[in-house]
Amino acid sequence: MSYTQIKKEQILNTDIKNLWDFMSSPKNLSRITPKSMLFKITSNNKNDKIYPGMIISYKVAPLLNIPITWVTEITHVKENKYFVDEQRIGPYKIWHHEHIFKPLDDKKILVTDIITYVPPFGFIGKILNKILIKKKVEDIFDYRERILEDMFNK
Repeated sequence: MSYTQIKKEQILNTDIKNLWDFMSSPKNLSRITPKSMLFKITSNNKNDKIYPGMIISYKVAPLLNIPITWVTEITHVKENKYFVDEQRIGPYKIWHHEHIFKPLDDKKILVTDIITYVPPFGFIGKILNKILIKKKVEDIFDYRERILEDMFNK
């Protein structure tokens, strides 16, 4: 089984507590997700802080405005350091997303996202990944980078 891995890094001008408080709250996901995806949390825990085992469900329309259900589980959390979400139900065969926060000093944090996924549909999915899916995932994280840049570096 082949997978795709995308790594994004960004330096944000804030302290780790402020950044962790923002990034570890599911309610902020809609702020860093492109509006075109029609993202909406459908579980009742959007105001909670993440914890290992937390299940979060969403409606999202990644293509053609067709809404789908996406369910993720927060599998690992080390406060102020990292957390991992993994898809349980959704559009991918596998989705694993590491969020890593490394203080460079008191007011600069290196944020690293490592997204590892396997598209659906076997061989057809591999082709779709080359012509569409990978670009779409990169666009989502490029959008996230711009929003975080505006929030923390302006």
